[in-house]
Amino acid sequence: MLETLSNLGLGFAVALSPAVLLYAFAGCVVGTLVGVLPGVGPLAGISLLLPATFGLDATRAIVMLAGIYYGAMYGGSTTSILMRIPGEAASVMTCIDGYAMARKGRAGAALAIAAVGSYVAGTVSIVALMFLAPPLAEFALRFGPPEYFALLLFGLLVLAYMSGGSMLKALAMAALGLLFGMIGIDQMSGYFRFAYGVVELGDGVGIVPVAVGLFGLAEILATAGQPTPPAVIKPRLRELLPSRREWRASAAPIGRGTVLGFLIGVIPGSAHIISSFVSYAVERRLSRRPEEFGKGAVAGVAGPESANNAATSGAFVPMLALGVPSGPIPAVMLAAMMVHGVSPGPLLIKQQPELFWGFIASMYVGNAVLLILNLPLVGLFVNLLRIPYPILYPAILVFCILGVYAVNGSVVDVWIMLLMGALGYVLRKLDFETAPIVLGVVLAPMIEMALRQSLAMSDGRYAIFATRPISATLLAVAAVLLLLSLKPLVTHTLDWRARLALAEKGEGHP
Repeated sequence: MLETLSNLGLGFAVALSPAVLLYAFAGCVVGTLVGVLPGVGPLAGISLLLPATFGLDATRAIVMLAGIYYGAMYGGSTTSILMRIPGEAASVMTCIDGYAMARKGRAGAALAIAAVGSYVAGTVSIVALMFLAPPLAEFALRFGPPEYFALLLFGLLVLAYMSGGSMLKALAMAALGLLFGMIGIDQMSGYFRFAYGVVELGDGVGIVPVAVGLFGLAEILATAGQPTPPAVIKPRLRELLPSRREWRASAAPIGRGTVLGFLIGVIPGSAHIISSFVSYAVERRLSRRPEEFGKGAVAGVAGPESANNAATSGAFVPMLALGVPSGPIPAVMLAAMMVHGVSPGPLLIKQQPELFWGFIASMYVGNAVLLILNLPLVGLFVNLLRIPYPILYPAILVFCILGVYAVNGSVVDVWIMLLMGALGYVLRKLDFETAPIVLGVVLAPMIEMALRQSLAMSDGRYAIFATRPISATLLAVAAVLLLLSLKPLVTHTLDWRARLALAEKGEGHP
């Protein structure tokens, strides 16, 4: 304990030096801007700005890239809350209740809760990163393809079970997302499938055009279909801060989101995306008023925003402790460290303590910078809602098209966004939730690869999932959830048969 605190003191000596502090601030500013732009997201932002760090020493380069990472995690919430456009995939769940709060005139409160939740989750998860990195990293290494497949399948079923609506509808949407996610080149055989001759679909359907179409474009179409346009919101200064009731309602979801996000972040995969979905589902299930979700529930903003920021720190655990990236963003960060002559892994802490502890301390500083940077800007952001809708919505549409096109420079992505917007509009009219589609698109390549690698390991025998303890446990819990979800259906069927029997005897009505 004392050794850790003395090491942290060394880290703060590095992180609070003017040069490192400047690059931490620059990373947070750039990250926030990257997160606000629809489609760019942290992965594209880090990849584009990686060459800009080549002239820096390792500490400043890694600190700046980390600032971009968690800055983008927060920035994505701004457009999600104000315009229902996810800045990046992890902000999909924030769209639902954040935008509903904005429509009620509580946009400032939603942005403030997102900022404070991000700060608390980021800071607490860094403490956990300091003390739990080695044991958690060792546990994450036990996950082979069978465990990974079981975990992802379990995650889908948990989300469907906790969605609060029809589990059948939620699973149907997730299955649709999985089908979309299978388009493109097969990762194991190289076969080009379901692309119908469109070369640009070789890399698959992008998460960004799907998310922006299903949420941003569908919202524009739904609003355009109303007989009268919604009133322009003009919030007063005192309405920019959350009320006491909103602070109380957000406290527990921030705590739960922090723990969930960090633990999920350690496990390989698109953790920050999965964690925000899981957090939203948990909050909806635990809420005393689940009917408020989708209509402006504070917990629907506080939980997912905290979870995706905590997952950011969790993703650094296997990267720093073992040199194993837990997803595409840590993989790019790992590449950046290697470019600067740093070898991540168990010896990093001993060989380069200034770099390791300077990086940890810079994350504390970066989270404080994000809070100081973004809370005063809440009023500025909310002023966007004063723009009349005949001007705002065409501008949002242009914003969406430019953002989606900028990711790959592909017109096909723009067409995918437009088609997904039309699909999202139809599904909203039919009372289907569209968020599981995005999750399905994210998870499809990972689920398929894990399943096929598992079968390759066992010569095609499915028994491998039952013979490995972790995968068997996860699948057993998933099966229990599936049975629990069938209980209301069975009860309803038995009740209907009892009524029918009484009606035949002339004692009641069916």
